[in-house]
Amino acid sequence: MKTVIATDQAPQAIGPYSQAIKANGFLFASGQIPLDPVTGQLVYGGIGAQTHQVLKNIKAILNKEGLTFADVVKTSVFLHDMNDFAEVNKIYAEYFTSEPPARACVQVARLPRDVGVEIEVIAAY
Repeated sequence: MKTVIATDQAPQAIGPYSQAIKANGFLFASGQIPLDPVTGQLVYGGIGAQTHQVLKNIKAILNKEGLTFADVVKTSVFLHDMNDFAEVNKIYAEYFTSEPPARACVQVARLPRDVGVEIEVIAAY
């Protein structure tokens, strides 16, 4: 059994997908890009600002279900440019402060709306 999870505190889906799905004791959150949930506009200001916005969006989805970053067991980080890895990693560490989840980080040719970073998470209830 699965349940669609949605919150207006994170950007609405820009395609045929859900913000997150709850199934079998896990929350599977779709990849988040640096969209401001209020304006629907991209956040600019470099990879640092983009990464903070992505993680704020993830936090909003987690909070909808009473979860925190401590409940995240796996993340996938997609970067447009692997040269941004150090800065993204530094900001990521501000949100995952102890017992960080398993993670994959890859450079991709292109991300939605030509952003610099997208992150998806899996959390356990």
